[in-house]
Amino acid sequence: MSITLTSEQGRVMDIIDSTREHVFVTGRAGTGKSTLLQEFVKGTRKSLVIAAPTGVAALAVGGQTIHSLFRIPVGLVTPQTKMYPLTDDARTLMRKIDTLVIDEVSMVRCDLLDAIDRRLRAVRGRRTDPFGGVQVVMFGDPYQLPPVLKEGVEKQWLVDNYPSPWFFDSKVWAEAGPRVVELTDVKRQDEAVFRDVLDRMRGGNMTSEDGALLNEIGARRPLPEEIITLSATNQTANEINARALAALPGKAKIAKANIDGDFGMQMPAEEQLELKPGARVMFLRNDSGMDGSRWVNGSMGTVVKVDGMVHVDLDDVPGGDPVEVKPVVWEKIQYTYDPDKNVVDADVQATFEQFPLRLAWAVTIHKSQGQTLDRAVLDFGRGAFADGQAYVAFSRIRTLDGLYLSRTLRPTDIRVDQRVVSFMRTAKDNDFLIE
Repeated sequence: MSITLTSEQGRVMDIIDSTREHVFVTGRAGTGKSTLLQEFVKGTRKSLVIAAPTGVAALAVGGQTIHSLFRIPVGLVTPQTKMYPLTDDARTLMRKIDTLVIDEVSMVRCDLLDAIDRRLRAVRGRRTDPFGGVQVVMFGDPYQLPPVLKEGVEKQWLVDNYPSPWFFDSKVWAEAGPRVVELTDVKRQDEAVFRDVLDRMRGGNMTSEDGALLNEIGARRPLPEEIITLSATNQTANEINARALAALPGKAKIAKANIDGDFGMQMPAEEQLELKPGARVMFLRNDSGMDGSRWVNGSMGTVVKVDGMVHVDLDDVPGGDPVEVKPVVWEKIQYTYDPDKNVVDADVQATFEQFPLRLAWAVTIHKSQGQTLDRAVLDFGRGAFADGQAYVAFSRIRTLDGLYLSRTLRPTDIRVDQRVVSFMRTAKDNDFLIE
C-alpha cells in the first residue's frame, strides 16, 4: 500500500537517505515516526540492518535485537565485558553495513550504545570513526519509554561512569554528534486543546487548569459499553480480562501458537489465546489478507464465533459483516551477508504463528504503546510509576470525548525526567522546521 509522506516526513527522509549523517528522529506520539521508518526501510538502496532493544520491538519493525545482532551479553556492558565471539558471517555482515537503524532508542542505555560503537569500530578496523563509519539512524521518543536501570552494582557503575543511563549521555553520542530532528505534525489528535494539554504533559509543564480539565472530562459516567482499560500494571489488566472472559457463557476455546525454532522469551502474542463469543479483542497486526486493509494494528472488536477461524465484529464498521481472522506468522530475523550478490539478507531464524489478537477489556499502558484508540479508561491504580507513563496513556486517545479516568488524576501521576527535558531543549535542530 502506497503511503504519501508529509512534507515534514519527506525532509527527514531526504536527510537520512541522501546523506551519511547520524540522525535521531523523535517526535510526539502520533507524529508518524513508525511510518517514516517503514518507508525509509522499504525505499532505500542503502545496505542496512534494523535493530531494537527488545524482541517485541524488533518484531514490530522486521529487525533483530541489538544483543543478538552484535553478540552483546544482556545486562551491564563495560569496556571490560567479554563480548560473545562473532561468526565469520556476522563479522562480514558488520563490515558491509551502510546504515544501522535503531528503533525505540529511548530504551537503549548509554552503556549498550557505547558497546555497539566499540563492536563496530573493532570489526570494521576504523577505531577513530564513531560506529566504525556506519551511519546510525535512531527513532524514538525519550518522553515515552525510559531505559531500565537495575538497583545495585549495575546502577552504581553507571552513576560513576555516565551522567545518566540515557542513550544521549553515551560517550559515542558526544563524539558522533547526531542531528536531532523532531516531527511536530500530530496526526492522532485533531483537537487543538487536547494537543496543547498533551504537549505540556509531555514536557512536564502541565497547569492546574489542564489537570482540572482532564479530571472533569474523565469523571463522566456511565462508562461506554465495550470500552478498553489501560492499566499501569500487568496484574490489573490480567485480572480485568480474566473476570470478563469468565463472565461470558460457554467454555473458552484455546488457540495454541505454533512456534518453529528458538523464538526466545518475548512473544509477539499469547502462546495460548483463550476466546469465547463476546470477548473483546484488539488486533496486533495490520490486515495483510487478500481483502485489503479491513483492520489495522490497534483496531478493536468483539468475537462472534470461533470455528477454526475467529470471526470478529469490528468497532469501526458498526453493522458490517464480521471479518474472518486467520493465524498470521511473525518472523524472528537474523541478518546475513551474501557475498555473491553483495547484499545483506534478512534470514528467518524462527517463526511464531498465532491469531493476531489479544483480549482487550484491558491492556497495560506499556503494551498500548503505538496504538490509537477512540476511547479508553485510564487506570493508574496506586499511581504511575515510570517517567512518561501517563503521557503514553493519554496520548493513545484521539479526542477528549474518548477520555475516561478510573480515579482522579493526581499531580504525582505526571512524571517527567528533567534530563530529557534539558536534552530535548538544547539538542534538537531548531532550523529543521524553517522552510
